[in-house]
Amino acid sequence: MVEASEEVYSSLHQRFKGDLLRPGETGYQDARDIWNAMVARTPGLIARCANVSDVQHAVRAASEAGIISAVRCGGHSLAGFSTCDGGLVIDLSRMRQVTVDPEARRARIAGGCLLGSIDTATQEAGLVFPSGVVSHTGASGLILGGGTGWLTRRFGLSCDNVEGFTLVTADGSVVRANAKDNPDLFWALRGGGGNFGVVTEFEVKLHPLTAVVLAEGLTPEADIRSLLECWRDFMAEAPLDLKWNIDLRLAPTTNRVPVKLRGRPVASNSLVWTGEPEAGRPYLERALSLCSPDSVSNKVVSFMNLQTMADSVFPHGRRYYTKSGYFAYIDDSVIDRLVEAVATVPSLETQIELAYLGGAAARIAANETAIGDRSAPFIMNLLASWSDASADAGNISWIRGLFNKLRPAMKPGVYVNFMSGDEQDRVPEAYQGRWDRIVAVKTHYDPSNFFRLNQNIPPRKPAAKRS
Repeated sequence: MVEASEEVYSSLHQRFKGDLLRPGETGYQDARDIWNAMVARTPGLIARCANVSDVQHAVRAASEAGIISAVRCGGHSLAGFSTCDGGLVIDLSRMRQVTVDPEARRARIAGGCLLGSIDTATQEAGLVFPSGVVSHTGASGLILGGGTGWLTRRFGLSCDNVEGFTLVTADGSVVRANAKDNPDLFWALRGGGGNFGVVTEFEVKLHPLTAVVLAEGLTPEADIRSLLECWRDFMAEAPLDLKWNIDLRLAPTTNRVPVKLRGRPVASNSLVWTGEPEAGRPYLERALSLCSPDSVSNKVVSFMNLQTMADSVFPHGRRYYTKSGYFAYIDDSVIDRLVEAVATVPSLETQIELAYLGGAAARIAANETAIGDRSAPFIMNLLASWSDASADAGNISWIRGLFNKLRPAMKPGVYVNFMSGDEQDRVPEAYQGRWDRIVAVKTHYDPSNFFRLNQNIPPRKPAAKRS
């Protein structure tokens, strides 16, 4: 592998406009670090691309050398797919240009953008692109896997707001995909992850929004059951302007948390209202009535504030492990399991994330994008977060144990952006009835599975030749 990475370096160094970083060189260590410390690795070469031509050169050189290659935007892959041991990392972090057309409410986003890069540019025009909730997340991985966040109910998934992709495919070609050009690829890129190439530009639609109402509150352990019963039914009739997320966790031991709740099992409620503030008052008051009064806050915040408030909660360099799934309905037996589980959470940062989708995201037909069926409105992410490697086994086993208890009640399906690196067996579950179609697209654009560091969709093997 080391020899192969040196071969790639020799092939690239005279024509590459960006930075080529090898172990031991200045800048390599910073470029090597990724978000999830659970999957720290040592690439043989990091190719920090300056433009599309650099991406083409890197893909072709790596393909010719037969070297394993990862694609990095923000390095936020839960599964650690944005790095590799001994191979090549195609790093897009120098490609973070955003061009906004305020009148058309459209933007062109370069493939290396972080969510914060996009938010900064679009907010100058009073516009938003629906994306995730942590500003240092790479936009490419988020969008290609679907993309959920605070605006999902109002404006749909991130991938629903993409009108065109430009990508470098496995043979080094630049290909464009939209509703008219390469429509099967356009379909597959909206939810199919990084299986088809390196996306160097997204053409997206934007929406007017500069501020929201943010309400927060903590529900004590004794009231979690009644909260979940209310939430599951309340959200089914809620307006699109309301996004209400619940995290079951141990309350932080900070000054913002009432002393009686610190370190205790709670439900942490976060509600975002995107409409006129006064119109949202009755919905927010109903939800906050289920919280401890001295933990409640309710205020108008800028969209930029909303998009950065979770940054410190999910920092680079911690250890993360997840399991995720959908529920058509959260019945009383599931609530029983959740209430039991929150009392055994192994880390102050570990949480059971619950969100209600529906709304604009549910209006897209199952066959319109690769992400497929959106009829199950409840999505759960079991997210463990901790610092010390010695705690790996305890945190991972807790997540797996709870997931196994809850899985019989789940609807088949999984959101690929919430999958860890040990779940390749669940990839077909993510695409279910669309599997044959997405495999066909993969086979056409990446028959050798060059792009395999992802929640992988293997191409079909060529038929054996008859002798």
